[in-house]
Amino acid sequence: MKAIILAAGYATRLHPLTLNQPKPLLKVGDKPIIEHILKKIEKIETIGQVFIVTNEKFYPTFLEWREGFNSHLDIEIVNDRTTCNEDRLGAIGDINFVIKTQNIQSDLLIVGGDNLFEEELTDFVHFFKEKGSSILLNDVNCNDLAKLYGIVSLNENSQITNFIEKPEEPESTLASTLIYALKKEHLPTIRETIELGKADRAGDFIAHLSKKSQVFGKSLNGRWFDIGSIDQLKEAEEFMYKNG
Repeated sequence: MKAIILAAGYATRLHPLTLNQPKPLLKVGDKPIIEHILKKIEKIETIGQVFIVTNEKFYPTFLEWREGFNSHLDIEIVNDRTTCNEDRLGAIGDINFVIKTQNIQSDLLIVGGDNLFEEELTDFVHFFKEKGSSILLNDVNCNDLAKLYGIVSLNENSQITNFIEKPEEPESTLASTLIYALKKEHLPTIRETIELGKADRAGDFIAHLSKKSQVFGKSLNGRWFDIGSIDQLKEAEEFMYKNG
């Protein structure tokens, strides 16, 4: 199994903090967001190689960071060659870029580089090995909040029966995080999703895949932060300060 961390966005909503610094390298607590993610990936015995996909602008910054980060993982920094927010590949486009250029033909863990969460990924990978292609879910416990996310409905076997981005009338409050574990045979569906004209939102890939194949959802334990704004960054910092 290999892992991809998505870190190619330009985080315009976090300007000026991200004018010269990629969002995953912003510190929360005592270390950058991406190091919180990698410390959890390090505990997964079946993963030895991690690809961090970034853009032309921040590629040198990630190379410099990697030089100072100690890990037993083989961490590769991949440049998707985009130069601005207008020509970005999008989340699905970047996943496809890494799969193609790095010739990935194994099961794959995908984590958004702005996802900060308490739960250990080892539990999620065990769930994936038992069930098949899976995503981590966060119950937002509020219909109004559910309208802002990709919302999932599950059956009694934890299989996704419906996935809708930002529904006006949510069927549930289970929101998709950008934390996926995919069987290798499902990787071609990523390219199919792009061919349908949906290269940006990762949730569009899960919606497409779940209509074709069995995809499962596991609710995470503890807090999850999707750091897309300065307010969300401050909330995560406050949580880390209080909880050490």
